[in-house]
Amino acid sequence: MTEASSPQGGTRAEQRRRTQARILDAAARMFAEVGFERATIRAIAAAAGVDAGLVMHYFGTKDELFRAVMRSGPGAPATGTAREATEELLARVASSLATEPVLSLAMLRSMLTHPEAARAASEELADYRARLSAAIQEPDADLRAAMVTAVTLGVIVSRHMLKLDELADAPAEQVIELLGPCLRFLIGVDEPAADTASAQD
Repeated sequence: MTEASSPQGGTRAEQRRRTQARILDAAARMFAEVGFERATIRAIAAAAGVDAGLVMHYFGTKDELFRAVMRSGPGAPATGTAREATEELLARVASSLATEPVLSLAMLRSMLTHPEAARAASEELADYRARLSAAIQEPDADLRAAMVTAVTLGVIVSRHMLKLDELADAPAEQVIELLGPCLRFLIGVDEPAADTASAQD
C-alpha cells in the first residue's frame, strides 16, 4: 500500500502529515453531515481521495478516527488570565457563528447517536472544561467553566443545527455583543477588554 506522490513535493513524513490532515478534514465533515453511525470508512476515504485501507492504516477503527478528529480541534483557550481567555473564547465563538464549525457539529451530531462517540466527546469536553477552569479565578471555577461550555455549545447548536430563526439570521457581531457580558461574568471579568481603536483616539 503506497501513498500517491504529492504535487507539493516534500519529504515522506510531510506527505504523510498532509494525507492524515486531509483524512481528518474529510472525516470531520462526514461526521458533521451524517453523524458517527452513518459515516463509513469507505466514504471518508473517498472524500479524502485515498484508499480505505490507508485510513485504517493511519487511524485504525472508526472509533479511533473519531477520537483523532476530536483531538485535532483547538481545545480550550490556553492563555493565562481570565480576560485573555474570555476574549479568545469570544473570538472563537464569533468564528463559529460566521461559518459552520465542522468539528463542533461533528462532535454534537455524533454524540447523540452512538455511545462510543458520546464517550469520546465527553472526554474532550472534560479536558476543555478543565483548561478553561484553570483560567477562572473564582472558588466555583469548575461550575463556571461548565456553564460557559453549555452556553457556547447551546448557541452553536441553536444557530447551525436547530437553525432557530432569530439566532440563525442574526449577524455574528450582534450575537457576540449580547453574549460577551454573559461570558465575562461567568469567567469573572468585570469589563470588556479595552478597544484598541478607542485607546488611540
